[in-house]
Amino acid sequence: MKQTVAGAVFLVLAILMSQVVPSIEIAWVTAVLILTIYLFAFEIVGVDVAAVLIMVLLGLTGLFAPIMGLEEALVPSTALFNGFSSNAVVSIIAVMIIGAGLDKTGLMGKVANWILKVGGRTEKRIIPIVSSTVGFISCFMQNVGAAALFLPVVSRISGRTGLPMSRLLMPMGFCAILGGTMTMIGSSPLILLNDLILTSNQALPADQQMDTWSLFSVTPVGICLVLTGILYFVVAGRFVLPNNEGDSKAVSTLEYFKDTYGVDYELMEVRVPEDSTLVDKTLAEIERPYQVRVTAAQFTNGIRRIGAGGLERSVGIESNTILAVMGSADALDKFTEDFELDRRPELDSFSEALSAAKAGIAEVVIPPSSQLVGKSAQDVRLRNAYGLAMVAMHRAGETSMAGQGIRTVEFQAGDTLVCHTTWEALNRVAQDSLNFIVVTSNYPKEDLRPHKVGWALGFFLIALTMVLFTDIRLSIALLTGAVGMVLSGVMSIEEAYESVSWKTVFLLASLIPLGMAVETTGTAAWIADQTLSLLDGMPIWGLQLAVAVLATFFTLVMSNVGATVLLVPLAVNIAIGAGADPAVFALTVALATSNSFLIPTHQVNALIMGPGGYRVPDFMRAGGVMTLLFLVVLIVMMNVVF
Repeated sequence: MKQTVAGAVFLVLAILMSQVVPSIEIAWVTAVLILTIYLFAFEIVGVDVAAVLIMVLLGLTGLFAPIMGLEEALVPSTALFNGFSSNAVVSIIAVMIIGAGLDKTGLMGKVANWILKVGGRTEKRIIPIVSSTVGFISCFMQNVGAAALFLPVVSRISGRTGLPMSRLLMPMGFCAILGGTMTMIGSSPLILLNDLILTSNQALPADQQMDTWSLFSVTPVGICLVLTGILYFVVAGRFVLPNNEGDSKAVSTLEYFKDTYGVDYELMEVRVPEDSTLVDKTLAEIERPYQVRVTAAQFTNGIRRIGAGGLERSVGIESNTILAVMGSADALDKFTEDFELDRRPELDSFSEALSAAKAGIAEVVIPPSSQLVGKSAQDVRLRNAYGLAMVAMHRAGETSMAGQGIRTVEFQAGDTLVCHTTWEALNRVAQDSLNFIVVTSNYPKEDLRPHKVGWALGFFLIALTMVLFTDIRLSIALLTGAVGMVLSGVMSIEEAYESVSWKTVFLLASLIPLGMAVETTGTAAWIADQTLSLLDGMPIWGLQLAVAVLATFFTLVMSNVGATVLLVPLAVNIAIGAGADPAVFALTVALATSNSFLIPTHQVNALIMGPGGYRVPDFMRAGGVMTLLFLVVLIVMMNVVF
């Protein structure tokens, strides 16, 4: 019902607008704009489907031009699909591949580990660290590139903390956009601005010539905008950020095993002091009496033992050894107290290796064909040989726990083993279908290649150097890095294809023709003229605010570069007429085109939409407030600094 009423309202609005526009072309483009906003706002179909629909409708105007009263199509058929080969779309594809390549080496996991060590595991501490880091990177490289590089980092942080991706990705994405305002090379409009100023100078008298802006001229304004974004999400994030499940979500199986088998286990990390009575004891001496399982150990010589080929029951415990121990809360408390161990509040040494993205609890069934039938876990050295630390066994409706002698019980066909294991070890076990049937399926089947980290970093730095220090097109520079990742074996071409969010690609590529129609038919110029004609008699700051609002609107429906090219000459003329500084007004336009938070038309917003599971109303709720804050901070700082 709500969608129907809204549709009627939008239809009436389109009809009314058609009565006041100066040409039939502008009338039809305005109608398509209104339809786009309606489809996005009320999610009649998915945003990518809506974007493709709009592109198809623009293409069909060539067929129905005589009926519509047009001389030609609103967008030429030869240019309709230019978005798929545009610099922006190809760049996004390339940075997704580069980001996935870096993640394949485990590098992004190490970055995530560092952030968790510094910021802890709470939302209010993680958001400022991630957002400020991405914001800083964005001031020297394209914001979509910075966001794409940190997408795997945020995914891993989500997996280790249990925080939904939707609570972390939007702050990161918004601050990536805001970070582009900190230097004159942070975003395409700012890069373009000085050229536009020089072009405008050709038509201005000598006493009104504008100076170009230096690299860090906008830094004070940009820093305040980034800080505003961070503070906004820290203070109001719990109210405006959704709790969605995106394309990627953390793997958490403890609740399932608690409900199914009564396995209510926790994982803790302890250090063995020099005077502890645990020193010189073996795992065999402590695990059964205390009903715990040691899943990992790090010795003073730096050797770490986890998974297959790692821990033997005969392994002796040295002083200052770090242990990861699993058991019930009561068993862990007793184990810690009796041996006077230093218990850490959370995983530290093993925060990466035993994170939910790397390890967890799994179900493994012994099939009739298994060679393990008639043998016990102790006989086959289950933990050392296969990397499976058995914490429970389920047989004939009965579940036996660790500490109840399950390691010496002979396996029977149909036994279900509840084991703590690394996902890498579980993946190997799954391939041994003769001896095991792995029931658990929702675990990350990663194939990390840490030995390729040099190649990955090398091609990333090559691409970054080309972006920063050459005039080559952004897409070519980034594709150089992406192709290098594939050729060097960092990832296969199939993995490169899988790393691309095609929903994002189709969303952006399909909207580019709409921006072209808005610009080429004169619709954008007409809207700008009509808006500015209403501003006679306003103070300078009011004119500046109106220019910023206009730039904000245009950047939502057309490219930020197109909006900048269109509005900078208008802003310069307004400033001269009002006796204001035209260069400041031009800079206001270039900065305001980064105020793109309301709907997912900006490249960064489109990039995070799928992984975060966001809907358009999520952007409208969080982005609406951010849009207003951006305008307030921008106008205040522009008048304070300049």
